[in-house]
Amino acid sequence: MARFSKVYARRRLSILAAFTGLIVSVALFNGPNASAALPTPVSAATARTYLASLTVATEVRTGYDRDLFPTWITISGTCNTREYVLKRDGTNVVTTAACVATSGSWYSVYDGATWTAASDLDIDHLVPLAEAWDSGARNWTTAQRQAFANDVTRPQLIAVTDNVNQSKSDQDPAEWMPPLTSYACTYVRAWVQVKYYYDLSVDTAEKAKLTSVLSGC
Repeated sequence: MARFSKVYARRRLSILAAFTGLIVSVALFNGPNASAALPTPVSAATARTYLASLTVATEVRTGYDRDLFPTWITISGTCNTREYVLKRDGTNVVTTAACVATSGSWYSVYDGATWTAASDLDIDHLVPLAEAWDSGARNWTTAQRQAFANDVTRPQLIAVTDNVNQSKSDQDPAEWMPPLTSYACTYVRAWVQVKYYYDLSVDTAEKAKLTSVLSGC
């Protein structure tokens, strides 16, 4: 009888473990996977260190032309940069052989909206192309600007609600922050990481805003 009880107890534990695993799997499937998969930015502490080392300079817009930053390029297989990010950032994304998204679900971390049509999303350059130009990219080659405009390795490209991205335009954090305030820390950590990696400058107001937000992260 004692042996039977031990076997029964082990079976109950196995069933409980399997059931718990199922619950965890369901939670994961319905939870964070719906969020945009921006490459994880550096920590707030690292971002503060990076920010302290960035050159502070007045922005120079002279000569800017978006065509100087070629987009989109082929990233993987038949997927160009936009299509790649849509697949990366969405949930249950279905694409054609040409990598065009025909269905899926996308959660925009800037405003908390969820979309089921890829046409409702823009791919935001977290550090805008014009901002990059103002901050030093005007001195780059076209190849370097193309690499920046299509960078899927750094936290620079993300699928977000189109009209929210359009409201951001080419503004820096001193002028615009994501409406969803809970995303502020992630946003500025990513901003600083990208500027640091590409050795781009910050202006006085921009640095003050980044410093203020990071102090609360």
